[in-house]
Amino acid sequence: MSENNTITCEKFLPHPPAAVWQALTDPGLHARWWAAGDVKPVVGHRFTLDMGNFGHQPCEVTEVEAERLLAYRFAEGTLDTTITWTLHPEGTGTRLVLTHAGFDLDSPLGRQAYEGMGRGWPHVLDNLAATLAGSA
Repeated sequence: MSENNTITCEKFLPHPPAAVWQALTDPGLHARWWAAGDVKPVVGHRFTLDMGNFGHQPCEVTEVEAERLLAYRFAEGTLDTTITWTLHPEGTGTRLVLTHAGFDLDSPLGRQAYEGMGRGWPHVLDNLAATLAGSA
């Protein structure tokens, strides 16, 4: 985790970029490792992620490069952050880099979310890895 208003995590996944991309962009798979929502790799697509106790978070896709990059605004109207998933082919697998940026560290909500998500993202990436291992 970084010391600014950005969280960065990375994980090597022993799966090709196409499989990782599918887990990031297929709503059924996405719900298995993180949150239910109608995510689609289409710039301008609006969707909501069901974050359980943290409520329904509105999102909007801002950047797409198939099997390389997916970025979306997250929690519009409350956190107003951006989540970017970057896929780097590495051997027969993929190095996945998650960047969650734009936390307002001067607000209690922003600070709390930054600290909580900083601890939580590694577990989410572990869930993604387990989901990919189970669907391989």
